[in-house]
Amino acid sequence: MSVTAAPPATDPRHPSLAAEGDLSGERDQNPEGMSLWALWKEDWETHDRSLLEPGFWAVALHRFGNWRMRIRPKPLRAPLSVVYRSARRAVSWGWGIDLNYSTKLGRRVRLWHHGGMFLGARRIGDDVHIRHNVTLGVVHRDEGDKKPVLEDGCDIGSGAAILGEVRVGARSVVGANSVVVRSFPPDSVLFGVPARPVRTVHHHPEP
Repeated sequence: MSVTAAPPATDPRHPSLAAEGDLSGERDQNPEGMSLWALWKEDWETHDRSLLEPGFWAVALHRFGNWRMRIRPKPLRAPLSVVYRSARRAVSWGWGIDLNYSTKLGRRVRLWHHGGMFLGARRIGDDVHIRHNVTLGVVHRDEGDKKPVLEDGCDIGSGAAILGEVRVGARSVVGANSVVVRSFPPDSVLFGVPARPVRTVHHHPEP
């Protein structure tokens, strides 16, 4: 049991990780207000309109896996679940991309290349880029609910690992082979094992 109280969910300075995604896997966590077809179209465009991109198929399958949870009652959903699980196994074995079904996935997420991706985050925000051999997940196997959050616009380099109940702030860059085990604010540039900020990205408004 943790001796540190979690920050209140109503405090915008410290958003509750529990509010960032439902790890139970019992509901559709696709972006609201978009049909499955519209999400697939946007994901296809995000992956250079190429059906040869393994990342597109991993994301498209994740969307399908979440969408199927809308089907009620459960017996009617069973055939879709069989299709989803079989296809997910094929993507994992064939391309080495394991994108956890319970991860709350934002829009326009780009998975570059393939091989060795284990993406078990609590939430991946909009416009995030993730390259090969990236690991997002827990520090210890018995801490299945302590998963990272990537805010909007993050860029994750090849071989990076982001582990535990941490938050990588919006528009941050995580360098190749870096290991992130604590939270960092928006616009950070992180390198090293463990990762440390080397500078801050400054975004200037358009004139």
